Amino acid sequence: MAGPLALKSENIAELVFFIRGEKVMLDADLAMLYGVEARALNQAVARNRRRFPTDFMFRVSHKEYNVLRSQFVTSAAGKKLKSSQTVMSSRKHRGRAYRPYAFTEQGVAMLSSVLRSPRAVEVNIAIMRTFVQLRRLMDTNRDIARKIEALEKKYDEKFAVVFAAIKQLIAPSSAAKKQIGFHP
Repeated sequence: MAGPLALKSENIAELVFFIRGEKVMLDADLAMLYGVEARALNQAVARNRRRFPTDFMFRVSHKEYNVLRSQFVTSAAGKKLKSSQTVMSSRKHRGRAYRPYAFTEQGVAMLSSVLRSPRAVEVNIAIMRTFVQLRRLMDTNRDIARKIEALEKKYDEKFAVVFAAIKQLIAPSSAAKKQIGFHP
């Protein structure tokens, strides 16, 4: 197993996935951050199962697993594989592809009470800070999207006036249709 990943927000943010409408981290990635084997992390969770309800942790479905695998294959071209990518491409469990556990932000926080080590405390602090940064980034993106939409509406209204003026200039006027001369 490779050594623990540096606890920088950009490193941790790469390990956050969006599954079932939640930002989650996979068991193999968390184990890598904590500097333990995924098996050891999952055993600690199993011994404390009551602390991890389904809104804290869930097993990725076959469909979600296949989507994640396809994302890894696409994004891994020419890049070194992340822990979860390596696990998803090589780990087998009872003849089926291993489906990882996904931990929500609350589940990651609960891990600190299960994994009691100085590294676990350090990792949990870094992960919580990363989740906060991601939340702020998403809020900022929503604000920007709202501002762009407001600008589009504002300028659409102003351009409507311009287009109306252009149509008036292009349209043949009633005075131009009048013919000069005597008309019986």
